Amino acid sequence: MSSNQYRGELERKRKQRNEAETKAGEYRTKESQKRSESAKARLAASKASSDSTRLSKLRESERKDKEAESAGKEAGRWQTKAAGFMKDESTLMTRLTNAERSESEATERKRKRDQQQSDRRYAAERAALEARLAGAEATADRAFRILPAPKPEKLRVLILGAASEGDLRVGREQKRIRTAVESALHRDQIELDVRPAATTADLLDGISRFRPHIVHFSGHSDHDLIMFEDDTDEHHEGVVVTAQAFSRAIQATDDPPLLVLLNSCNSASQIDDVVANVTPFAIGMADSIDDADAINYAAQFYAAVANGQSIRSAHLSGRVALELAGLDGAALPTLAHAPDADPASTILVEPASWL
Repeated sequence: MSSNQYRGELERKRKQRNEAETKAGEYRTKESQKRSESAKARLAASKASSDSTRLSKLRESERKDKEAESAGKEAGRWQTKAAGFMKDESTLMTRLTNAERSESEATERKRKRDQQQSDRRYAAERAALEARLAGAEATADRAFRILPAPKPEKLRVLILGAASEGDLRVGREQKRIRTAVESALHRDQIELDVRPAATTADLLDGISRFRPHIVHFSGHSDHDLIMFEDDTDEHHEGVVVTAQAFSRAIQATDDPPLLVLLNSCNSASQIDDVVANVTPFAIGMADSIDDADAINYAAQFYAAVANGQSIRSAHLSGRVALELAGLDGAALPTLAHAPDADPASTILVEPASWL
């Protein structure tokens, strides 16, 4: 199979896993509800003044217990499916990496053959051109001063943190990210725009004025929404932004970002739409994630980026940091990318010759 075929199969498995995890959650909720209803029926039976009422409530309790047991079995079945899909994802990722490597090597061999043919074909023309250029450069040196070459562009990271109820340590996460970048090899090539207590106005202003390469959000989210703050000094419930509105906000610029990182609960279900419509790369959390785990992942990810690692390697480094801390594999962050985007070869910060 080609790498494109593996990518398509990987995306299909990821969607199947997300659907299975959703089903398992639904049945777990149903099981809990039925257990509660059974307990209420038993309590009513214990308080009944007549035998007929007591027997009726006991039968109702038994029926609810059976329904709860059935829901629990369904939840377990869907969770087993989700685990199987995750295992398939891991296998497909390995095969995709091997296929990409093979295709890259084949492309490189063809490129070298074509280059050799081109060199032989145009050897005479190149020699004549170099002679003409040498004469032109000598003339230009007498007429103009030699200007220094422009410095490469810094990597711009917009960091948005929102915790309107004060229950998340977004300030701590932003501090850890800054410390990780400042301790890295290429710290001078990264520029951070950190916005705590981020509102929707901060999102739009950061996108249009700062023009970030990476948009990082930390706070609360769910499968189809993100919570920003309101412009108030009091604790409040926050401002609900749909995943579609968030994507449109990121698109509202002439220079869309390369990567969106949603360091918030249950955000992995949003990233496929993000890479389909907005950015080549996106990262989200596959499940609920503790505050400390989210902070550790972000710090390790940006440390790796600032040390010149690819997006894929930085993502894997952050995942490994969580695995070493004991986080379950099902809850680890997920990386998605467009079919024509390669996270293994995309390096956001590279050493510059002028440093």
